[in-house]
Amino acid sequence: MDLRLPTPAEVDTARANIAGIARRTPLWRLDVDVPGVNIHLKLENLQPLGSFKIRPALNAMKTRNPDSLRGGVLGASAGNFGQGLALAARTLGVPATIVVPDGSAATKGAALEALGARVIRIPFDEWWQVLTTRRFDGADGVFFHPVAESAVVAGNATIGAEILEDLADFDTIIAPFGGGGLVSGIGSVMRRQKPNVRMMVVESQASQPAAAALAAGRPTKVTHDQSFVDGMGSSTVLEEMWPLVRETVDEALCVSFSEIADAIRLLAAKHHVIAEGAGAAAIAAALSGRAGQGDIVCIVSGGNIDASKLGPILAGEDPF
Repeated sequence: MDLRLPTPAEVDTARANIAGIARRTPLWRLDVDVPGVNIHLKLENLQPLGSFKIRPALNAMKTRNPDSLRGGVLGASAGNFGQGLALAARTLGVPATIVVPDGSAATKGAALEALGARVIRIPFDEWWQVLTTRRFDGADGVFFHPVAESAVVAGNATIGAEILEDLADFDTIIAPFGGGGLVSGIGSVMRRQKPNVRMMVVESQASQPAAAALAAGRPTKVTHDQSFVDGMGSSTVLEEMWPLVRETVDEALCVSFSEIADAIRLLAAKHHVIAEGAGAAAIAAALSGRAGQGDIVCIVSGGNIDASKLGPILAGEDPF
């Protein structure tokens, strides 16, 4: 498998591939007074389907020969990448099957079904096996990995290209860590064009596979707990992703569920914008002070959160 960081030409191609469907999202300054810190929000939760995942899904589909997809497409996703695949498949007129972990948000599963996808829910450990083996018995179609594909990483890199066009000077980027595809894509652009920028990933108390891998110098198994922060976290960094993560990540930070809930409330109060748990995690990290000072760009990766979780959070309760 040819898994690598994208070239500048591949990032340009990805931008062309997603144009007209994916949105060029705004970069807003968070309206909050934190001494020594300016927080900028890359609002990927404003994408069609509510997540940055539409970028890699579209690019991955468009890099394949359409004839090879006539039998359908298969994906393993907590929901956001699956929605991008389902949308692209519907555009091409081919069936889509998405295998999702049973702890993922119900709103994401409903959105997949609304897009015409067949949704199969299985326990997280079994779902992780689908990710690693790239197959699922009983489902046909060309498999698209939500993280470990070069075209996926190139689709994510388009976010980095937009940030550089919108903000001349900044010190740090924080991205949520699910499998490493998001930070690898953005980081590939920064390493070439702005190498002094610190690339940080944020994880939650549910699991910290990136921190464990960076400390050990290799992917390491960690405990993974289900939580309302369903858009990030796993039991380990995938072996094939580790070289890309090692090249593009400087540091991993951890935030608590309470800090994430506070960041969701703050974003809603200050900007009337809704983020899911993973989408608010970077903001939580920046507000905590653990990312240091200066100009910090936070990737607000998505906004697909169940109403049953969002309501209590906005009411000042913790959903755990």
